[in-house]
This record gives sequence, C-alpha cells and structure tokens, in this order.
Amino acid sequence: MPTISEINHAIMQGDLTNDQLDSVIAAIKFRRTQIAREVKREVRVGAAVKFYHPKLGMDIHGTVNRVKQKFILVDTSKGRYNVPANLLEVA
Repeated sequence: MPTISEINHAIMQGDLTNDQLDSVIAAIKFRRTQIAREVKREVRVGAAVKFYHPKLGMDIHGTVNRVKQKFILVDTSKGRYNVPANLLEVA
C-alpha cells in the first residue's frame, strides 16, 4: 500500500485526469461519511470526547450534549461546540 506522501505526490504532481480526480474526491467523501457513522455509533450523551480546534491550535476535551445527524454538540470548559462527527475522537 502506498504511503500518504506517495498518494499526495501522485495527486499533485501526477497526470491524473479530471475523471480520476473526481473518483478520488468521491472516495474521500465516502470514507469521511463512514468515519462519522462509526463515531456516532460509539458516542452517547455524556461520553468524553476530544477534537482539534484549528484556531486555538490544540485539542479540546468535552462531553457529548446531543448527537445530531451530521454534527455532535459538545460541552467544554470553553463553551459549547457543534462539531462534525468525523472530527471527534472518543477520549
């Protein structure tokens, strides 16, 4: 199996056609949906979770307040966040 850097190099420097790039994008979207479904099955209200906050540059820990269709409402010491399910990890 190729490494991530090899895959990135093939996408950026390779001679992939537009149809091939669309196929890669569809595969990535499919996998993100699968990850979100897996996380939603794992977490329940009150579960401890964490996610990376790009503006703060750090992981935020909190507890699940509500599980929605695509997002999960997380209560933290810094406030309440509406986080996409595929970005959460069980802490």
